[in-house]
Amino acid sequence: DGLIISTPTGSTGYSLSCGGPVITPEVKCIIITPIAPHNLNVRPLIISDDTEIKLKVSGREPQFLVSLDSGTKAIDNETEIHIKKAPFTINMVEFPEEGFLKTLRNKLLWGEDKRN
Repeated sequence: DGLIISTPTGSTGYSLSCGGPVITPEVKCIIITPIAPHNLNVRPLIISDDTEIKLKVSGREPQFLVSLDSGTKAIDNETEIHIKKAPFTINMVEFPEEGFLKTLRNKLLWGEDKRN
């Protein structure tokens, strides 16, 4: 049904819901996660963050949808899309008492027995 292209920061969002891996923020990679694949051989892929990804959709419909964060755009069939890492980074706020793994454990209920 589609692909999710994400950074480690985005690995705990929609990519995780579609079976993608959790990647810690310091890892330099890009995650490609298929959305509801019809083939059991299609699996998430982790590649170096200096790789340029080129996508081209060929389908029966004249257009397809591309969603980037909160925006969606219709793109003509056979359009080639290039995805690469931006030449800048952003600063993230992390509270000393709340690290990445502790936040993940709390949000994903790791170590919790919720059967009772």
